[in-house]
Amino acid sequence: MKKLQKHTININEPVITIAGLHKSFDELEVLKGIDFQLYKGENLAILGKSGSGKSVLIKIIIGLLKPDKGDVFVLGQQVDKIGIKALNKLRLRIGFSFQNSALYDSMSVYQNLTFPLTMNIKHLSRKEINHAVDEVLDAVGLLDKKKQMPSDLSGGQRKRIGIARTLILKPEIMLYDEPTSGLDPITSAEILDLINDVQQQYNTSSIIITHDLTCAKNTSDRIVMLLDGQFSKAGTFDEVFLSDNEQVKDFYHYNFID
Repeated sequence: MKKLQKHTININEPVITIAGLHKSFDELEVLKGIDFQLYKGENLAILGKSGSGKSVLIKIIIGLLKPDKGDVFVLGQQVDKIGIKALNKLRLRIGFSFQNSALYDSMSVYQNLTFPLTMNIKHLSRKEINHAVDEVLDAVGLLDKKKQMPSDLSGGQRKRIGIARTLILKPEIMLYDEPTSGLDPITSAEILDLINDVQQQYNTSSIIITHDLTCAKNTSDRIVMLLDGQFSKAGTFDEVFLSDNEQVKDFYHYNFID
């Protein structure tokens, strides 16, 4: 897969800053002092095995969990210190692509896309709504699926519609949760191309949570590896995996990357 030419990343403008983050559940210490920044225009892949704390980190970023210790700033706001109204407003600037797409089975593709739009942006005309739907469906290559039900779509198509539903609110940050999980290699490659297209077309900053090295290698500007509750290494794909760390090497070989 040929990786798209990335646009300029502004390292002087972080959109997420996390410092000294700790999170435990009873006696289980999940995050043990996380520090990182996501920069404007950047795709950052967070790699880790199941149970490594990737999902916990995402939940803290969007305010579903509170940190035990540390600072979490998203788009200039300290997430755990703001009120519910401000938090809900902030969440509208963050798009979340769920692992299972999370579409409403009883709604058509069109209805799935208009639901978050009409719920969050009042007084839109029918023409404006239809234009927004057509724009995001065109962006994900499924303009002809508007009238179909989720049950009529393939897994890859449902994933694309889930991304389209997120894009319809024009988020500044995208969070992808295991975007290639359960997909065949060809469909996975199409989703990876779409993630890169979204970065280019919508100028998003993205965190891609994955254990799939092919996904990380082909979508990320930078990779961080989450091991034992801490980021063991950060950098490009080659910088991270040119490592003597046995856990990093094991992760590499497990994924069968040539």
